[in-house]
Amino acid sequence: MSALGAVEAAGAAGGSLFRPLGAEDGEQRPAEIESLCMNCFRDGVTRLLLTRIPFFKEIIVSSFSCESCSWSNTEIQSAGRIQEQGVRYTLTVTSRQDMNREVVKTDCATARIPELDFEIPAFSQKGVLTTIEGIIDRAVAGLEQDQPVRRATDQEVASKIDEFIEKLKQLKEVHSSFTFIIDDPSGNSFVENPRAPQKDDALVVTHYRRSPQQAAMLGLEGEEVVEKPDDAAEDLRNEVLQFNTNCPECNAPANTNMKLVQIPHFKEVIIMATNCDSCGHRTNEVKSGGAIEPQGTRITLRITDPSDMTRDILKSETCSVEIPELEFELGMGALGGKFTTLEGLLKDIRDLVERNPFTLGDSSTPSRTGKLQEFVGKLQEIIEGKVKAHLILDDPAGNSYLQNVYAPEEDPELRVERYERSFEQNEDLGLNDMKTEGYESGGASGR
Repeated sequence: MSALGAVEAAGAAGGSLFRPLGAEDGEQRPAEIESLCMNCFRDGVTRLLLTRIPFFKEIIVSSFSCESCSWSNTEIQSAGRIQEQGVRYTLTVTSRQDMNREVVKTDCATARIPELDFEIPAFSQKGVLTTIEGIIDRAVAGLEQDQPVRRATDQEVASKIDEFIEKLKQLKEVHSSFTFIIDDPSGNSFVENPRAPQKDDALVVTHYRRSPQQAAMLGLEGEEVVEKPDDAAEDLRNEVLQFNTNCPECNAPANTNMKLVQIPHFKEVIIMATNCDSCGHRTNEVKSGGAIEPQGTRITLRITDPSDMTRDILKSETCSVEIPELEFELGMGALGGKFTTLEGLLKDIRDLVERNPFTLGDSSTPSRTGKLQEFVGKLQEIIEGKVKAHLILDDPAGNSYLQNVYAPEEDPELRVERYERSFEQNEDLGLNDMKTEGYESGGASGR
């Protein structure tokens, strides 16, 4: 029986499947299932642990062992939903400490080391919770597995593979820096940031929209765009639309409400809110209702009074958040789009830090926990208005907004700057390859 089949069987029996990570009182006991050993074709035992990690939603940890031939196998499967965007982690490895970073690699993720032109393709390995050194060790073990046969049949190929294996082993000594990339279209992979919640200069996290080929690989069907009359778009501004979806926490049927809203002195946005009657989970997300602005926007607010916490704020998906006094930076894509208050945004950042299992969970160290608790304490002082600080919203798409309480006059504590986007920012937004003029004639000539 497969891991997912066991989950369905357990669900049919009723009860809560996934226990929180670190549950006590014997709640987190693995289930044992008799299953066939694919090595000796005798009966073995599969142990399944269904657990919920806040940062990764639900996961299934499975371990198989066979007493007859002593063969064993372990793997991790994601039991949560596929994320709305794919994610790419690019890490510059410069020391032995970087080799110990914890990595969650799903089975649909691709791992690459460009310096060696080395790639572990998607679906070639099972999902695993390991370190960067562990991923290299697994690759070496896979290459060495058939070497005795190669040496007997094709000595030249075997020699080249031996040379490549030696290069992989040399990487673990980190005599020179190299780049490690995890690219996961499902968005469920992760590379540890040991300096969290501060920015890690060696680690770049990029969220991107999946291509049609990647969506097909994950088994996702493209949504058909239905054209509506012009007057139908006007009617949308005066009503709340509702459509069926599944709860991201318990996967029960839920309803999502969508409404077009005009923000004064700004633009039109789309607010989406989901309420689950089964588990009580609520979430909201904001999408820009307009086009990408010609210039990027950088908004700087000097927080001087507790009343600043009531300012309305619109953070788009492409906006990054920075608090210089705390040496904190939240990259684009994190937290998604939000329409809330300044206090609500800071509380969301606090909750995001507190729920990260690699910082405050079983994988954390006392020194790291102390730093995180100190950061959360300072952030709470800013929320309570006890400490003055600066909040910087940097949105290359220009679709973020922070309320000016003096409007239409200038706000002395608020500074809004327009800037020209860099080539890299245009690349992230998909603008470099976008052709908006002359495409009709180009298409006609091509035909």
